[in-house]
Amino acid sequence: MAASADERYERERAFHDDRFSADKRSADRFYSDSIDRSLEAFFDRLDALPTDAEALEYGCGATALAAIHLAQRGHRVTAIDLSPIAIEHAGARARSFGVADRIAFSVGNAEALELPADSFDVVAGSGILHHLNLDAAYAEIARVLRPQGKAVFLEPLGHNPLINLYRKRTPEQRTPDEHPLLMRDFELARRWFSQIELQYFTLTSLLTLPFGRTRRNQRLVDWFDRIDRVLLSRVPALGRYAWKVVVTLA
Repeated sequence: MAASADERYERERAFHDDRFSADKRSADRFYSDSIDRSLEAFFDRLDALPTDAEALEYGCGATALAAIHLAQRGHRVTAIDLSPIAIEHAGARARSFGVADRIAFSVGNAEALELPADSFDVVAGSGILHHLNLDAAYAEIARVLRPQGKAVFLEPLGHNPLINLYRKRTPEQRTPDEHPLLMRDFELARRWFSQIELQYFTLTSLLTLPFGRTRRNQRLVDWFDRIDRVLLSRVPALGRYAWKVVVTLA
């Protein structure tokens, strides 16, 4: 089992070192244009933190989205990622935003954090949980959170057959170990967390993605986003067929 985990870590590290070195995924419009509403909701959750919180970005990638956002708001942040190339790029990006002094970057394994228990008021991440062994990940997140802390994640879902077809046709965009989250993955979190809140995004608005999210068709995008909000509020069971979910654990 240990050897299998080590092999998975090496596959993930190699894939992301290569990806961040070449910035390959930034050219994938289908991904980059699909996340704006969900990312806004993710940041809204982080903005509700008390002043001067201690935060961990869990799998910061090359962009360190949560770390930089939190540091800009005065929080003290630790950011880890398995990829040394990601950490190098994330540090440079933090410097460009003038917040490097508030973020401690380090290479680290999200499934075996070298961080003390009860260290953080929030653990946040975007597109990280679906790369991990969730038993190990949830246990580590719960361990490093303070008793009144919470975890906030933005993740892809794995129930929509059209999205899954797209994933199958574009294997170069992901690692072989990725597993977009299923409803049973959130039930698994109940072993460590008593509160689980899910907010879904990008259902009918998937239809707009091939056109891009330009100023010309922004009205169309907004219209489909409104349809999504109505549908998902009236028929919550449709949420599993959305593309993105903001997960809050406490």
